Amino acid sequence: MKSSDSRRFNHKSSIFIFQFSIFILLLFSSCNGWLEEKPTSNIGPEQVGDSREAVDLWVTGVYSNWLYDMFCWTNFPRCLELDNDYISGPDWLFGTLGAGNFAGNDDIAKLWNGPYNLINDANMAIRYIEAMKEIDEDYRDNAIGELLFQKAFCYYIMVRAFGPLPYYDTDVSAGADFYKPRASVATIYDHITEMLEQAATLMYTRDNPNYQPGHVSAGSAAGLLAKVYATMGSASLPEGTEIIVRTGAPYDEATNVSGEKVKVCRVPEAMTIQKDTVAGYTGMDPQACYERAAHWAKRVSDGDFGTYTLAPYDELWAASGRDASEFMWAIRSISGEEKYCTHVHTYFSGYKVSASSEFIYSGGWIGNTNNWYQLFDDDDYRITKGVRHTWRYYYQESYNGVFIYPQSWQPRFSGFDALGNWVQEPEYPTESADGRAIVWQYNTSYECLAFTTKYDDVEDDATDYADSNYPFLRYADVLLVRAEAENELGHTAEAVKWLNAVRSRSNATLVEGTPSQTRLRSLILEERAKEFACEGDRRWDLVRWGIYLQAMNAIGGRDDSDVSKERTRRNLLYPLPVTEINANPYITENNFGW
Repeated sequence: MKSSDSRRFNHKSSIFIFQFSIFILLLFSSCNGWLEEKPTSNIGPEQVGDSREAVDLWVTGVYSNWLYDMFCWTNFPRCLELDNDYISGPDWLFGTLGAGNFAGNDDIAKLWNGPYNLINDANMAIRYIEAMKEIDEDYRDNAIGELLFQKAFCYYIMVRAFGPLPYYDTDVSAGADFYKPRASVATIYDHITEMLEQAATLMYTRDNPNYQPGHVSAGSAAGLLAKVYATMGSASLPEGTEIIVRTGAPYDEATNVSGEKVKVCRVPEAMTIQKDTVAGYTGMDPQACYERAAHWAKRVSDGDFGTYTLAPYDELWAASGRDASEFMWAIRSISGEEKYCTHVHTYFSGYKVSASSEFIYSGGWIGNTNNWYQLFDDDDYRITKGVRHTWRYYYQESYNGVFIYPQSWQPRFSGFDALGNWVQEPEYPTESADGRAIVWQYNTSYECLAFTTKYDDVEDDATDYADSNYPFLRYADVLLVRAEAENELGHTAEAVKWLNAVRSRSNATLVEGTPSQTRLRSLILEERAKEFACEGDRRWDLVRWGIYLQAMNAIGGRDDSDVSKERTRRNLLYPLPVTEINANPYITENNFGW
């Protein structure tokens, strides 16, 4: 093994003596989720012991990879979120990743290295836990199930991003070859579904008294299975399958009352797109895949793995609701912890000047575009409550400025529309309590986007390292997968039922009647865009449906913040890290275009 090979299976896994100081960092509590535990020593795996406590150390160490090895360096969720049609932000933040030039990107390299490190650690943990003799079978089985879930989820993230992958069923310290050839997409999915089915039988259900909040459960595995099969089903549908997407250029140019050219937000247009073939999925049977997706989603919603419900909207994104059954798999962090942290709150919400301040000091950069915002009914909670309508940065204090969103709300604050015409009496104050005039501001730049409130509620909103709850899988996802599968199987009424279950929670207008399959397919995909915004799903939905290139290029080049959205075939997959190409003798070329 070359010394330069530490980019994968790195400092923890390229040596045979495992450093357990990395493991004793975050322990789980039955009432508080992840709690901090400082390392006390470095010990090898044989010294960990044969006990429940030893099992917990192994399992916790694998979970901790998400924080220490991936999220805490801000690579996640950037590599999952920044490349889609409805997301935007400052050019300096989106950089080459947001502009579609993926080569040499550190975030994408971490998307390869981080999951492989976790997979290796999970393989080692499974090997040691299976050999334990002094613990009860249920406890051991649950731990192994959690680790299988983690492995499967990593492969699921990676196969969507990179296509064919090397597959490892044991760790390098047990003799696994460090380098392997890429297995086909179909082979990787066979492994994913096998691991998840096994995990669903091994893990505790949510209703089991031994289940610990914050961990995955049997229902998490079943829910992810439904989503995996839906991915395979949509990707393998025939080329030419039609989907309607509301999209288009962000602005029209108009002349204001002063004779100046200004940008006016457009209402997105409905565009019918024909699906492209999705490489790697052509041999799969979409009917069979959707039957399996419907089967597993039905088992979850029927309560076979415990009780799952949609949280009331007002509780969904509250810090107090993080243990709700809706969150089937989420990444948590600790407030003020600089090493085992995430920057989710900083990126999406921004942190304040001080705990008592209304002014954002830094962050709050990533938001959704006007095309996304215009998808909603006016009274949908996901924009009335789920989007920030006023906010202030520290630099606005001197002139009493306040940003507003959306552009169409300008008359409500100032009385004037975007062209400078007097429209109505303002509905909001024109001066603050100290008598100063309020400068209500809207501009067509990254400063004014549809910023989500999903990650606002944290323990300390004045720290760069706030606690947060970043969901990878929610019960709403399972219900929309069920709706999608039922629609593709021709069960329109069932599909509408589950689509409306999600819409009802957000006070959205319910779907009535019997939509055509194409119309309902499009409504479900659009509902996913609305429900899971800023949760790392949109790019992967576009790719699996074979409409990524059409949806991105329909924007017309650049989005609301002037971020490039032009894409070509090479953007369908991320490039493998150059270090992998240079070192792995079984991989001699990169993905197309890289």
